Amino acid sequence: MKLVTSLTSPYGRKVRVVLAEKKIPFQLQVENPWAPDSAVPTYNPLGKVPVLVLEGGVSVFDSRVIVEYLDHASPVSNLIPAEHKSRMAVRGIEALSDGVTDAAVALFLERKRPAEQQSADWLVLQEKTLFRGLEALAEALGENTWFLGNGITLADVACGCTLGYLDLRFPEIDWRTAHPNLAKLADKLATRASFQDTVPVV
Repeated sequence: MKLVTSLTSPYGRKVRVVLAEKKIPFQLQVENPWAPDSAVPTYNPLGKVPVLVLEGGVSVFDSRVIVEYLDHASPVSNLIPAEHKSRMAVRGIEALSDGVTDAAVALFLERKRPAEQQSADWLVLQEKTLFRGLEALAEALGENTWFLGNGITLADVACGCTLGYLDLRFPEIDWRTAHPNLAKLADKLATRASFQDTVPVV
């Protein structure tokens, strides 16, 4: 199988971490979806990364669908619980993490526009969403080592990738001081090869 993604995509990183945790071999095709000559639309009509291309050329997107597929593709390191309540808890944290990432990406893209074209109201809206999301993640984690149970799940992977994206694009946001429990989780994840090998590259 082949993963088409950029090295800065937090959604792509989530998939790469899952591939590593589940020890699934794959070919990495690095693409910039914003480039005029990008090959991404060849694989995904929406023009977004990541895209998982299976043998036979079948494309799977977006990241939430991809990780669902991967978790069933190998019995190694199940990251999504089978039990319904636990499963919903993990997928809920993934959705919350992705929502914070969505807001962060929207902020980053808006700030790249010429100052006179930027929408102050849009920036404020995304900032509020981002900070509310971080508070909710911190509250959900509480004093626990992991979001669910005694080991890593997709919830931790998704949150870790979100926090990594904030470090990459918004170093001025001191989320570590505001939420020391999230900082502790991020530090724990940073010791894993799956996170060390997927640190975003600008």
